[in-house]
Amino acid sequence: MSGRAVRTPATPLQRRVLVIAILASFIAILDGFVVNLALPALGRELGGGLSAQQWVVDAYLLTLGAFILLAGAISDVVGRGRILQLGLWGFGITSLLCAVAPNPELLIAGRALQGVCGAMLVPSSLSLIMAHYDGREQAAAIGTWTASTGAATIVAPLIGGLAVDLVGWRIIFVVNIAPIAVCLALLPVLMRSDRRRPGVRIDALGGTLTVVGLGGLVFALIEAGRLGWAHPLVLAFTVIGVAGITGLVVHERRAPAPMIPPDLLRIRNVAWGNAATFGIYGALGLSSLVLTLYLQQVAGFRATTAGLATLPTTIMMIAFSAPIGRLAGRWGARWFMTIGPLTAAVGHLLMLRVHPDLDYVRDLLPGVLLFGAGLTITVAPLTSAILGAVPQDVAGVGSAINNAVARIAGLVTTASAGLVIGGALDTAGLHRVLVVCAALLAAGALLSAVGIRTPGPAPSRPDAARA
Repeated sequence: MSGRAVRTPATPLQRRVLVIAILASFIAILDGFVVNLALPALGRELGGGLSAQQWVVDAYLLTLGAFILLAGAISDVVGRGRILQLGLWGFGITSLLCAVAPNPELLIAGRALQGVCGAMLVPSSLSLIMAHYDGREQAAAIGTWTASTGAATIVAPLIGGLAVDLVGWRIIFVVNIAPIAVCLALLPVLMRSDRRRPGVRIDALGGTLTVVGLGGLVFALIEAGRLGWAHPLVLAFTVIGVAGITGLVVHERRAPAPMIPPDLLRIRNVAWGNAATFGIYGALGLSSLVLTLYLQQVAGFRATTAGLATLPTTIMMIAFSAPIGRLAGRWGARWFMTIGPLTAAVGHLLMLRVHPDLDYVRDLLPGVLLFGAGLTITVAPLTSAILGAVPQDVAGVGSAINNAVARIAGLVTTASAGLVIGGALDTAGLHRVLVVCAALLAAGALLSAVGIRTPGPAPSRPDAARA
């Protein structure tokens, strides 16, 4: 008998699950990045300066990161399909509110509400894959999901650039209505097999403390670049943030049904994988924001051209993430998660050639290609290593923890952008950002090499094959 495993064709329900998971996650991740190319146009029309631009990005990331853990826990209790449906309706409504916002304050409020709804989408959709796929098919499905959702972070600038140049910045909040409608149409059949854990308490206090802690620290980080760390407002919110995070840690240790199950964080691949996630996604969030702003505001690119600059990364992720996922399922994720971030770090260092009169092919493209290769090698194995170690009955919260870490990492680094750039964005500021991002990626590679292990083969779940 051959040692090679026979690949089982996906069932119709599995294919439906994968489509829903990709679309729902794509929607949430896209809106975290699509505004980057619209920020200059948005600032010209609504005003508010750099601080308002940062808050348009970070208000979404803040509530997404803060509520994603709570949403993941709730999805395990009441059903992932139900939470996904509620999130889709809410995301569509709040997107329309953002599209008609008359001033920066209302746009920021709309983005915060949009983030709350987005928090319901990503963990629910990914945990659906974990519940309906098994073994190497699960790794390949995660690879396909990663190719599509990871590409959202890169293709978003292109979508944002085209929208701004051809129609106007408001249209970027309307483009997700079509995929939302498709998801809502596909969901009813899936909800018949929804898994629930009735009787489990929901940790509302933990969710509240997360919001207070993150909100305080992010406000302090953003406003410190404008007001300075000694300003009373910055100091007050720093204290609020530290108190909230401290309270969360104390509460989670004592709560009978904690939002973050302590046993989950004792799993080696979950703990080390999430630590690596923080460095990798922190670098991704910071570089994507600052590079797209630099190309427009300093190098003089149009919004569409700036979006096209990172298109090679999107193509690589779409083409190769699923095969990389299969290879990681066969050989283990450890060295993929080590080599990938190191490759992406070298790509960032190559971008140090960028200057106001840059030649794209000579100065930017080599770095973009290496960054894209590194990201493609990294993301599917990282997701598989973490979620493959999570027990099925807490797949929702396990997925939520990983996604929360990724969004919070991007939130913290983009909130710190003003501190790294220093005053106004120029070439020296961009170069400082690129070096910081390379260091974060190298840290993610080191954590992966030290901490990630390849588990033994898990027994197949008969229900996953029949789903």
